Amino acid sequence: MLGVLGGMGPMATVDFLAKLVRATPAGRDQDHIPTLICSAVDIPDRAAAILGAGPDPLPALRAALARLEAGGATRIAIPCNTAHHWHAALQAATALPILHIVDAVAKTLAETLARTGSGGRIGLLATDGTLRSGLYPERLARHGLACRAPDEAGQAAVSAAIRLVKADRVAEATPLLEAQVRALAEAGCDRVVMACTEIPLALAGSDPSGLLVDATEALARACVAACRLDCRVDAAALPRAA
Repeated sequence: MLGVLGGMGPMATVDFLAKLVRATPAGRDQDHIPTLICSAVDIPDRAAAILGAGPDPLPALRAALARLEAGGATRIAIPCNTAHHWHAALQAATALPILHIVDAVAKTLAETLARTGSGGRIGLLATDGTLRSGLYPERLARHGLACRAPDEAGQAAVSAAIRLVKADRVAEATPLLEAQVRALAEAGCDRVVMACTEIPLALAGSDPSGLLVDATEALARACVAACRLDCRVDAAALPRAA
C-alpha cells in the first residue's frame, strides 16, 4: 500500500493523487494502487524553517509518517519538494522506502533529454527553501545536469505565485510563473522543472513547447513503477500450485 504524506499543500496533494491515477495502467478499480493518504496540514511551513524563520517541521513529519506506517503503508511518497530537505531524517525513522522526488525528476529529465538530444541546462521554479537547501543542484549534478534559478526579482515573483496558489488564487499566479518560465528559457535553459507541487496547478496548459517538467507527475510515475514492481515481487513469492 502506498502511503502519501501530504497536506503540503492540500490542493497539491489532490493533484498528485489525480496524476497517480492517470499514470496507472488500469481497466478497473482493482487495477489501481491501494493508497493511504495523510493530509497533514498541521506541518509547519517547510521553507520558513529552512530559512530560519519558522519552527522545525520534522517532528510533525515524523508523526504523519508514523500514522501511515501504523495504517499499513509499505512505501511512502511525499508530494512536497521542500519537505525532501528532511528525506534522510525521515528515512532513518522508518524501514519503509520513501521515494525521493528529485530522483524521480532526474529520471524524467534523463529520458526526455536523451530522446530530444538537448543539453542539460535546467531551470528551477521552486520555493526559497528548496533553493536554499540545494536539493536539486546536488542530486541533478550526479546526472551531469546544471541548475539555474530565477534572478532575485524573478524568485520573489515565484514565491508570490506559490502563496497565491495556496490561497486558491491560481489565475493570479499563472502570469507570474509564465514570465519566469520565459526568462529561464531566454537564459538558455533546455527544460524548466516545476519544483514546487503548487506550481503545476497554475501552469496547467501553459506549456505548448514541452519545456516544463512536472515534479508531481514524475513522483506519481515513480510510485506506479515501484508499486507495480512490489506486486510482481509479491506474486513471485507465492507458493506455486502443485
